[in-house]
Amino acid sequence: MNPKKLWILAFAMVIFAAPVVAGDAVQMWRCEMDDEADEEMIEAHSAEWLAAAKKVDGGANITAHVFFPIAVNATGEMDFMYVVTWPSFTEFGKFWDAYSDSDAADIEEDATGLVVCPDSVVWESVTIE
Repeated sequence: MNPKKLWILAFAMVIFAAPVVAGDAVQMWRCEMDDEADEEMIEAHSAEWLAAAKKVDGGANITAHVFFPIAVNATGEMDFMYVVTWPSFTEFGKFWDAYSDSDAADIEEDATGLVVCPDSVVWESVTIE
């Protein structure tokens, strides 16, 4: 095979294979609880949000976790982490495109006086087997 054609074929395989092997989209928020809030209230509010979020376009397959620190060197201005995972960045994008007009966005607004989550990061998660 012509070396030029081999490079073109290899390049095309990399471009078209990347979306197939891309990892999960993971968004993590650093959150602070208000003084009157407790872990059970955070868990209940998170469950309510997740139920509404699963109805948003791109949200049917999301999972959510709340991470409360047990033994940590320094958490800074953080009481817990809220982590949401989508099985693909396509679903992540669809979700955030539709989010602002959803019931989940309204539930997030209702968290005022319960929790503040000002910072978030988006990661790609790759499962190692």
